[in-house]
Amino acid sequence: MASLVRHVTIDCADPYALARFWAQVLDGTLGEDDNPGDPEAVVESAGASLLFIRVPEGKTAKNRVHLDVQPQDRTRDEEVERLLALGATLSGDHRTPDGKGWATLLDLEGNEFCVERSAAERIATGTA
Repeated sequence: MASLVRHVTIDCADPYALARFWAQVLDGTLGEDDNPGDPEAVVESAGASLLFIRVPEGKTAKNRVHLDVQPQDRTRDEEVERLLALGATLSGDHRTPDGKGWATLLDLEGNEFCVERSAAERIATGTA
């Protein structure tokens, strides 16, 4: 039998704060025993389990691996606005006039992630 991915692990300065942000992004839950100041925190969601680990060094370059998120009950643009309100920063706007494309955002610690079109938007443009 092959291995399974248990967590996507993200190095960071403040595991609890970053986990709280991502729990809101993914409509997930923090681990029951996760608290401010802990050296690690986990977020469980329907799509992924993210593990945040405190490391002493800061982020210095573009992520080699990043997350792509797809809104389930809103449009891509509505989701971008929601995530900006949660504290994300717009890093690159690759949305096109025909409704295709994606937005690249940064989380609270500068980790890149992309917001894609919803499944309904993909179906509407014939690119499901």
